[in-house]
Amino acid sequence: MMLKEYKTIKEVVGPLMLVEGVDGASYDGLVEITQANGEVRRGKVLEVNGDRALVQLFEGTQGLKISTAKARFLGRGLELGVGMDMLGRVFSGMGEPIDGAPAIIPDKKMDINGQPINPFARDYPNEFIQTGVSAIDGLNTLVRGQKLPVFSASGLPHADLAAQIARQAKVRGGDEQFAVVFAAMGITFEEADFFISDFKKTGAIHRAVLFVNLANDPAIERISTPRMALTAAEYLAFEKDMHVLVIMTDFTNYAEALRETSAARKEVPGRRGYPGYLYTNLATIYERAGRIKGKKGSITQIPILTMPEEDKTHPIPDLTGYITEGQIILSRELYNKGCNPPIDVLPSLSRLKDKGIGEGKTREDHSNVMNQLFACYARGKESKELAAILGESALTDIDKLYAEFAAEFEEKYISQGYDTDRSIEETLDLGWSLLGILPRGELKRIDDKYLDKYYKPREQR
Repeated sequence: MMLKEYKTIKEVVGPLMLVEGVDGASYDGLVEITQANGEVRRGKVLEVNGDRALVQLFEGTQGLKISTAKARFLGRGLELGVGMDMLGRVFSGMGEPIDGAPAIIPDKKMDINGQPINPFARDYPNEFIQTGVSAIDGLNTLVRGQKLPVFSASGLPHADLAAQIARQAKVRGGDEQFAVVFAAMGITFEEADFFISDFKKTGAIHRAVLFVNLANDPAIERISTPRMALTAAEYLAFEKDMHVLVIMTDFTNYAEALRETSAARKEVPGRRGYPGYLYTNLATIYERAGRIKGKKGSITQIPILTMPEEDKTHPIPDLTGYITEGQIILSRELYNKGCNPPIDVLPSLSRLKDKGIGEGKTREDHSNVMNQLFACYARGKESKELAAILGESALTDIDKLYAEFAAEFEEKYISQGYDTDRSIEETLDLGWSLLGILPRGELKRIDDKYLDKYYKPREQR
């Protein structure tokens, strides 16, 4: 079927373009704008009002001559060509190869907006994913099919943590295929180079698909980047039976792009200038994680966002927390102490951790050790704060042991560096080693049978 070409482009404002006299334009449909010199730009329909269509261009409108340009409405949404050849490749936020290799020959094309998962078809996430990071595996366990965001702040090393998880994450047991899809939104060239070179240097690139949108790329491309990544993940998970970990950074840049396009459309702003539909827009991304009954594959998400002004009540972390199942919080205080990764385990939370631990998944003592470590670290921090106010002489002997525990916990358990890949057994054994600082009578959250099997006071080692 021949598509009509329209020469009725009437107005261009910023990234937006108004086309009149249009017949059959559809919301979110793809548009091609061809200039007199043959250059083609793409856009999507934001609004249809009678025979007028408001189009947002992916490449921007700079240099566009509306007197000679022609618009074609393709009648379909933005699609991504998918295939197993995607693994090991680097794409732009629009799905174009940027690694110097030729375009892939796709098995099929998929709409980047995906298909909603029927809630009844969802399977409950209950299988452990090992990231090799003790503060996550031991205390805030990641489960297959979960969405567990990382809340960071400007200047904190979330990029190093993201690269470490992408490099080390694995599904234990069996010969199940595992892949990583990495989406970077609005990052600098240096950050993009860090991720790509880290993936190549460690060999993780061979099981990864990267989508990179740089800070100087158009904002509208930034909005499509996570959807491109999740479309690739859905293909690998639900058609190729792979377990896919999707890491997306930085959702603050994504929300800023959404605010920019909303302002260009003169929409009424919501909290802090973000559009009122920020919650539902984020949900269309986060809810594409999960497992489906009858399918072997799964999609697990780790979205990363930098909290503006380190404010957890800011709309982006606030709404993200409502949609996702917990959060990993990075702490500037721990970072300043030299803790890497600086994960603040007490306010961090994985709501599904109880479903992914225990005998047959991690180890039978995991739940007990996790609860005891939380309790001891919380009391140890209180003891250290008390010592800072009243002096160490004001502490009882047991308080001093708790303060010592907290210091060693931060130094040995949390601060493992970005190159250490610990198995869950090593993480649990390290936890027992630290609990040996305290007398057995203090470990009230651990069953006696596990104390008999694993507990050794420090002096007996």
